[in-house]
Amino acid sequence: MKDLDQHAIEIGMGGHLGEQINEDGYRKKMKRRKEVQRKRLEKRQEEKGLTIIFSGNGKGKTTAALGMALRTLGHGKRAAIIQFIKGGWQPGEAMALKIFGESISWHALGEGFTWETQDRERDKKLVSKAWEMSLHYLQDEIHSLVILDEINIAIKLGYLSLEDVLQGLNNKPPMKHVVLTGRGAKQELIDHADLVTEMKLVRHPFKEKGIKAQAGVEF
Repeated sequence: MKDLDQHAIEIGMGGHLGEQINEDGYRKKMKRRKEVQRKRLEKRQEEKGLTIIFSGNGKGKTTAALGMALRTLGHGKRAAIIQFIKGGWQPGEAMALKIFGESISWHALGEGFTWETQDRERDKKLVSKAWEMSLHYLQDEIHSLVILDEINIAIKLGYLSLEDVLQGLNNKPPMKHVVLTGRGAKQELIDHADLVTEMKLVRHPFKEKGIKAQAGVEF
């Protein structure tokens, strides 16, 4: 399998990348690439429920997770979203996804950022409640996708045990997909996950230009 992957890299993607060849040579090269790709796909037939992490300091972690929820709904399956920290406002996605009715379960169980709540014990109780609800969705056979939004932050702040989360992930049905979002994902979670994407911050309007959070962009 690795030989095929390397062969695909050596042939390249096409377009105007790499060596400049005539159109006949280009077609032959892409024909070889197509055959290699066919063989790569043939060798990858396994399916399983994935554990996916969207972390990093850049914007887009929750947005990426909700894009997966939309895909799931588009295939006629059910998705559940549990938000651990957020909850201070009603996000546009929650309002838009109401059109899917019972196919989407959305629970915003946080009360905002720590500097807004100013109550560690209450924050911890809300996180415990969110995790209890998460276990319900992780263990059921109905929801194909479960999104644990900002759970990485809850773990980082000491409101939720990393060991409990790993155990919950290990006990889920084999074909259930789970997405964990939030910056500062623990290395143990990263090692456990099947797919990890780190959002890198390059520029942000709030920090660099003093532009406030706006509807349709941040919420």
